[in-house]
Amino acid sequence: MHKKFIALIVASAVAITGISASKARAADTGDIIGGLAAIALIGAAVKHFSDQNKKNTVTRNHNHVYKAPRKPVYAKPKDRPHYVRPLPERVARYTLPQRCLRTYKAYSHNRPLLGTRCLSKYYKYSNSLPYQCKVGFWNGKEVKRAYEPACLRQKGYRVSYK
Repeated sequence: MHKKFIALIVASAVAITGISASKARAADTGDIIGGLAAIALIGAAVKHFSDQNKKNTVTRNHNHVYKAPRKPVYAKPKDRPHYVRPLPERVARYTLPQRCLRTYKAYSHNRPLLGTRCLSKYYKYSNSLPYQCKVGFWNGKEVKRAYEPACLRQKGYRVSYK
């Protein structure tokens, strides 16, 4: 904006100077045409530089409304037969990993238990398991702790067999 203002002042000063000088000495038409040509050249230069500035400036749209990205469209199960949708969080919370199910010789040979270390490693809700289902047994060196699957089943938990 200030470049245009300065160009306007310079152009008007040159025009006034040219007109006042031509009246003072009664100049011929050649001087008047020369002054007008100078004003035209200055105006053309100002327009050229202002056009270049418009090309180089970045305009921003401040009235832009944010649109949330679209949800991905999933293929139908028949297109991907191996795809299995994960269980919802409220259901997956009660599904225990089968890999933690094992038999301990010191407890019973035919009754499996769910190990506490394995559950804390592979089941993220292991801290919220019911305390009543936790059993302790002596293995000859120390007391081992594990969870009874039948008790957990009564509390709403299940072991997933994948």
